[in-house]
Amino acid sequence: MNQLRAIWAYKFFIFNSIKTEFQTRFARSKLGGFWMILHPVAQVAIYALVLSAVLSAKLPGINNQYAYAIYLMAGTLAWSVFIEVISRSLGMFVDNGNLLKKMAFPKITLVVVILGSTLVSNLLLFIAILVVFSFLGHMPTIQIVWLPLLMTLVFALSVGLGLILGVLNVFIRDIGQITPILLQFWFWLTPIVYTIDMLPAHYKIFFMINPMTSIVQAYQSILVYGTSPDLYALLYPLCLSIFLLFLALFIFTKANEEMADVL
Repeated sequence: MNQLRAIWAYKFFIFNSIKTEFQTRFARSKLGGFWMILHPVAQVAIYALVLSAVLSAKLPGINNQYAYAIYLMAGTLAWSVFIEVISRSLGMFVDNGNLLKKMAFPKITLVVVILGSTLVSNLLLFIAILVVFSFLGHMPTIQIVWLPLLMTLVFALSVGLGLILGVLNVFIRDIGQITPILLQFWFWLTPIVYTIDMLPAHYKIFFMINPMTSIVQAYQSILVYGTSPDLYALLYPLCLSIFLLFLALFIFTKANEEMADVL
């Protein structure tokens, strides 16, 4: 409750920080916020060109020439939230070390700033994906109403893990070096550029240990196949997210006073 009160008390600071971040990021840029959309869409286009056009790959259950492009964009939408929150949380205390030592403000607000800017970026990407879907002749169904719930779950998982890594990175800087490498492995262990059915049956259980597998599959069910997500499969990432959030708050509370001295 103390953390929530601190966030509410500094709501204008959070809003202005998010606003300033976007203004600084795209200062003197002709395309501005379009760059946030262009990078992930360009990556999807490369994968789609190779898998859909060059390899003539087909996706079971969807009759569309650009089935893999649609499939990839659905997975990318989920992964972009996860990777951005964790990547930015990793250095949020280290990168703002001078600010934390000079100003007295709740450190938890830095997490909220990251959440706010990531939410804006993901919403812009989602709009871009809908536009691309319309050009490809594939429009999502009413099941799209499940997306806010899934987005909340991704945020919970990534914030819990990101806050833990961000605190640990203050005391053990090797965390900041090894995490990007592990995230690359994590990406390829998540069914984004391939389907889970392509894997041998005895390997599937290892991929299901990955909490992002169920979340990405839920995004794909909604955006690709127009069906409801498997709520039972989402129980595992939900429980893990709740556990990580409580663990993150515990670690953050214990290390809160010491971080400024270490930085």
